Amino acid sequence: MAVKFFDLICKYAAASGVTLLSAALLFIAIPAQAERIKELANIQGVRDNPLIGYGLIVGLDGTGDQTMQTPFTTQSLSNMLSQLGMSVEAASKMQLKNVASVMVTATLPPFARPGQTIDITVSSMGNAKSLRGGTLLMTPLKGSDGNVYAVAQGNMIVGGAGASANGSKVQVNQLSSGRIPAGALVERAVAAPLGAGEHPGTFMLELNNTDFGTAQKAVDAINRHFGSGTAQALDARVIQVNGPIRPDAQVGFLAKIENIEVTPDQAAAKVIINARTGSVVMNQAVKVRDFAVAHGNLSITINTQNNVSQPNSFGGGRTVATSESQIELDRGSGALQVVKASASLAEIIKGLNRLGANPQDLVSILQAMKAAGALNAELEVI
Repeated sequence: MAVKFFDLICKYAAASGVTLLSAALLFIAIPAQAERIKELANIQGVRDNPLIGYGLIVGLDGTGDQTMQTPFTTQSLSNMLSQLGMSVEAASKMQLKNVASVMVTATLPPFARPGQTIDITVSSMGNAKSLRGGTLLMTPLKGSDGNVYAVAQGNMIVGGAGASANGSKVQVNQLSSGRIPAGALVERAVAAPLGAGEHPGTFMLELNNTDFGTAQKAVDAINRHFGSGTAQALDARVIQVNGPIRPDAQVGFLAKIENIEVTPDQAAAKVIINARTGSVVMNQAVKVRDFAVAHGNLSITINTQNNVSQPNSFGGGRTVATSESQIELDRGSGALQVVKASASLAEIIKGLNRLGANPQDLVSILQAMKAAGALNAELEVI
């Protein structure tokens, strides 16, 4: 087999007039990168669930909410104290510095059972200066259906640091939010039955990206591994898989499916533009046709110098302050540049860089290229 392959290379080199090394490099196919179905799709029904709750943090070192500006903090504290058997007069104005109102968020993973712990994120919703050193009091976490699925409590971990004195302030990272690892205890599980719908043993795989080619390749790979008829594509995103009915066999069946490797189809040509930051990202499938563009930057520079006119000591005049401004306007080169058609991402980047445009200008150029039909890609602005 190796001899035949070498003979094929020699024949190609002789017929095309290229060197033997060049012919060999052309014949050596770079294997396409395969990915596991685990990275390409997820099992329908196996999903996270967001949780949210409102609570109080105590034990702050004078950096809590200003209760006159955040009355809900005082109200929440009064309600909590009344539940603990301590009555607080409604007319009393508590001046607290060590308490802050916070929102607590968490993600309940699939198949979580009562008694397990999950991480939580705590964020200030008032005007507390810092949550460092605080303790979150028992806070129920609810799901979208209004039921309590976990209870949170614990000591805060804040990654930021700061100090202030005499009006000066230094701060590193964020002080108004933090995390509590394993800070919530799961109290209720979310049902996530596998293959227990209308047709027992039937699972739905949902691709992360809608693509007919990738869906068909995944179906073919599953059928080669388990036999014809095991999987079928319902559309460009959902694949129906027929598996075992017994629950004890379903876990192993799904584990094997997740580890099947599939080479996804090349993604559609797309250019992503972040209009807020000016970032531009394009994939390998982007192609351009020949086009010409005139690009010039208009920059205005204003320099102002303050002058003071001091009169003679015996002149009887007065001191006058004047301002002298110099304004410069630069239109840039603005020459007409020609960019050749190319199917290589590197060549496209080189051609656009020759224009001397910054990322923000590149956004306008790409939009104009799309309108002129010179850009063979989908333009998405985020």
